[in-house]
Amino acid sequence: MSPLEAAAILLAGVGAGTINTVVGSGTLITFPTLLALGVPPVTANMSNSLGLVPGGVAGAIGYRRELTGQRGRVLRLLVFSTAGGALGAVLLLVLPPGAFETIVPVLILLGIVLVIVQPRLSRMVAERAERRAAAGVVPVERAWWVPPAVFATGLYGGYFGAAQGVLLMGVLGIGVAESLQRLNGVKNVLVAVVNGVAGLIFVVVAELGLLGTDAEVDWLLVLLIGTGAIAGGFLGAAVGRRLPPLVLRGVIVVVGLVAVAVLFVT
Repeated sequence: MSPLEAAAILLAGVGAGTINTVVGSGTLITFPTLLALGVPPVTANMSNSLGLVPGGVAGAIGYRRELTGQRGRVLRLLVFSTAGGALGAVLLLVLPPGAFETIVPVLILLGIVLVIVQPRLSRMVAERAERRAAAGVVPVERAWWVPPAVFATGLYGGYFGAAQGVLLMGVLGIGVAESLQRLNGVKNVLVAVVNGVAGLIFVVVAELGLLGTDAEVDWLLVLLIGTGAIAGGFLGAAVGRRLPPLVLRGVIVVVGLVAVAVLFVT
């Protein structure tokens, strides 16, 4: 790996950490960057999931004020996110690499669409949350559909993860009568745990040669992405709300489309 490539991955980690904390689509920065540098898709996904864990933790710490009083809610939802993330990671490892390579362009395009509609989704979520809070509606995360929906987003995150945060914000915003910023704090914790659980499974399986897979974790990639993601996580928590969302979404869309093009060409 050349110094220029290492710098590109490090900067991608910073961007992903920032965007994950603020928007929730950082994988669409780091994953396409790794693909563009010739990293095999499954290895890129595994290394990327591990590398983004520190950034997710940093983002959650940055939102610790918004998390005050939400411990019970977070712990309940973590059960479903963790289970989904673990299943998604196992599916990534047991399904043929060709299946992942086939579905990745679809997942990236889905992530891009979610990023594009995110402003409208956020407005709808915020308006609904305000109406429910004004009416004194009790949070309904115990409703039957919320835990399965959180599980599904965790499964998606363990398998690939792009725009997992956007999906989670949609679920939480509709199902929980709470402010958008406080829900964003919950989202950061859940996403960090999903990435962490998936990363742990990847490491154990790769190091022990389980499940008949020869996929490997590239620890240099993990280090570079993780270092950048930590800086980005704190940056996103500190100043992310003041960054132009249009610029962030524009970068994500462009990089995602480039990744799809690269996949089709190769």
